Amino acid sequence: MAEGQKKGSKKVIAQNKKAYHDYFVDERYEAGIALFGTEVKSLRKGAVNLKDSYCSIKEGEVFAHGIHISPYEFGNIFNREPLRDRKLLMHKREIMKLNGALTQKGLTLIPLSLYFSGPYVKVELGLCRGKKLYDKRASMAEAESDREIERRMKSRSHGYDDYD
Repeated sequence: MAEGQKKGSKKVIAQNKKAYHDYFVDERYEAGIALFGTEVKSLRKGAVNLKDSYCSIKEGEVFAHGIHISPYEFGNIFNREPLRDRKLLMHKREIMKLNGALTQKGLTLIPLSLYFSGPYVKVELGLCRGKKLYDKRASMAEAESDREIERRMKSRSHGYDDYD
């Protein structure tokens, strides 16, 4: 195990911020991911993009599509295709439950983040429903008001009175 990494620690590699903008996350799941050595080395450098990724279930197995892991610069012949489909490792019961949920209208399985859990790379999956345009506008307005409240609280704690 790497020095400074404990078994239960989580070191986030990448997050899919676009997923939170485009979807409501109903449930979260954790899955392992089958990777090659050069892909793990690229992940340690943070060379990954989850932006347009999604998951599907084929023949009782879960696959992640669209996760872009850049080729490792010193990997030469051992590098793999950056956008190849990657198998996710989950318990059969969880896969069956997800398969049942995905048959419902409007639900999608989206990778939300990649992280190291001890020496292993894990994927946080979200069972998501798509947002409509008005939902996105409401979310953005709520985030803006939260930032404004935070700004005012911060300025008051520093002794400034900011009255408009």
